[in-house]
Amino acid sequence: MTTKLAIVRHGQTDWNLEKRIQGSTDIPLNSTGRAQAAETGLRLSRSRWDAIVTSPLLRAHESARIIAGELDHPAPLVVPELTERHHGHIEGLTFTERQARFPDGSSVPGLESRQSVLDRVLPALERIALDYPGQEVVVVCHGGVIGTLLRYTTAGGRPAAGELIPNGSIHDFLWQGGRLQLESVVSAR
Repeated sequence: MTTKLAIVRHGQTDWNLEKRIQGSTDIPLNSTGRAQAAETGLRLSRSRWDAIVTSPLLRAHESARIIAGELDHPAPLVVPELTERHHGHIEGLTFTERQARFPDGSSVPGLESRQSVLDRVLPALERIALDYPGQEVVVVCHGGVIGTLLRYTTAGGRPAAGELIPNGSIHDFLWQGGRLQLESVVSAR
């Protein structure tokens, strides 16, 4: 049975605006982020959705609540494994500060590997697919998680070097035959 998963990146935060690495630091949406979440909800309203699930981090959870309101859905279900990639000692740094302190190839204490992200996120997506077989589910999470899933499903072909996952973007995946497959990417406006 195939389950459609529309995996959405949360709306903008002040740290996104400042190009700071958020990781598991719990930063709320800003007004632009709330507007992005509402716009994403409107884009998603063109289809019927059976459920909405979200990361527990405030920026994703608030985005999911706004999307749920646009879709006239009850409160989203929190799935702890959908939390953002832990970035350890680089959380809170700008990309420039990160490069200065930990140049490419340097080890970053506390940085969660992409494989570790896959090891916790893929089983969570499988559980969601098993809970909603043949249905369509909105999954609200984070750029690091989505980037890891894109790398996994495209054998490293996406995202391209330097390509960021836009706030409010939608990535359509299928859980089919026990595997996650990329269907399409619907960029944010």
